[in-house]
Amino acid sequence: MRSSSAEESGKKDQESRLCYAGWKIVLAGFFGVMVSFAAVVPYTFGLFLKPLATAFGWHREAISAGFSIAALTVAAASPGLGFLLDRFGPRRIILPCIVVFSFAYTSLAMLTPRLIHFYLAFFLIGLVGNGTAYLGYSRAISTWFDRRRGLALSIMLAGGACGAMFLPVIAQASITHYGWRNAYMLLGVLALVLGFPLTAWFVRERVIAQQSAQASVEVGNSVREALSGRVFWVIAATVCLYAISVNGAIAHLSALLTDRGVSAQGASYSIAVVGATGLIGRVLTGVFLDRFFGPRVSQIMLLTTVVGIVLLSVAHSLTVGLIAASLIGFSMGSEGDITPYLLSRYFGLKRLSTLYALTWTAYAVGGATGPLVVGRIFDSLGSYRPATIQLLALPALIPCLLVFLLPRYARHVDAPAVEIVQSLTEVPVADIS
Repeated sequence: MRSSSAEESGKKDQESRLCYAGWKIVLAGFFGVMVSFAAVVPYTFGLFLKPLATAFGWHREAISAGFSIAALTVAAASPGLGFLLDRFGPRRIILPCIVVFSFAYTSLAMLTPRLIHFYLAFFLIGLVGNGTAYLGYSRAISTWFDRRRGLALSIMLAGGACGAMFLPVIAQASITHYGWRNAYMLLGVLALVLGFPLTAWFVRERVIAQQSAQASVEVGNSVREALSGRVFWVIAATVCLYAISVNGAIAHLSALLTDRGVSAQGASYSIAVVGATGLIGRVLTGVFLDRFFGPRVSQIMLLTTVVGIVLLSVAHSLTVGLIAASLIGFSMGSEGDITPYLLSRYFGLKRLSTLYALTWTAYAVGGATGPLVVGRIFDSLGSYRPATIQLLALPALIPCLLVFLLPRYARHVDAPAVEIVQSLTEVPVADIS
């Protein structure tokens, strides 16, 4: 028994070493997420609102519906993708998703005045989008980490923050100098050339014989067991309500600031700030998750979101806009880092992708609702009024109370799975280098 405990401790200590093989998967996930649906669509969509309205005479509500179509398609497709990830493993699902996502996004460069093309492209983008993002990489990374799981997930998710930091500036510069069609083309190509090779080379689940009892795909609750308790539904409700607030604000951030006198380039900087502070927030969130109780970390991030949105509602200068964007960006770790971490701690890894996918469905429903409602209110009132934006803070405030319903972590493992892992770990096996 002591020998087994010492071996388990030794495996956990290896997670802190840079030469540990799991960090290659984290690195591949970082760059894959950086040019994934999670970074490209939410953070650059708003930059195309005015160019598309000018080119085709489309109303902002009609254009915002493209974002909502993608979000709702993500909601519908995510459970299926989660099942496939649990069934066939991450790499076999992520790679074809990247290809379809890239070609669908590139096709936006050939838009015509018919809205149906715009909507069909975003339908395809939503269909495979989650397979290119956090959902695709979280399970593989979780099999390699237990003690440093929060940090490992946060670094992978930080790729989305880096994408949010650089992609809006790149896209806006491309729109300004080369036109919106070339900007769409550039974003689609980046998704393929940066995300595909690294995923193909490095992304693997850890061999079952080398997985620990708490980082094993053979261990955990079934989907039915998870859905029968309140814990999953509290997490899902938190994610959904949070998405209404954040996506409603981010999708209209650029248009809101430019309507209030901020330059288009300045507005793109505010979106880039969301990514920059999101990078810091996600890494710090990962560190906090490995040291403090996750639901309390979530509450702090949610409150930061509320403050940022309230400040955005009264922003009439670039400075105030940047401060508001920085608070919103910093808090976005509560959606990215915390959700897969809590699911893995409460329910294990056996059905992590499926459960994570179901929370993404909840997130997508909220993400579709926020931008569409704000766009409709703008079209009705003709401006982004402070009271309208302040209402976006309310959905992020409610989960601060819901999270109090989450219990302490429990080791959710079933006896047969424990016996399998224990029998496998009785024979020492060298780690993959």
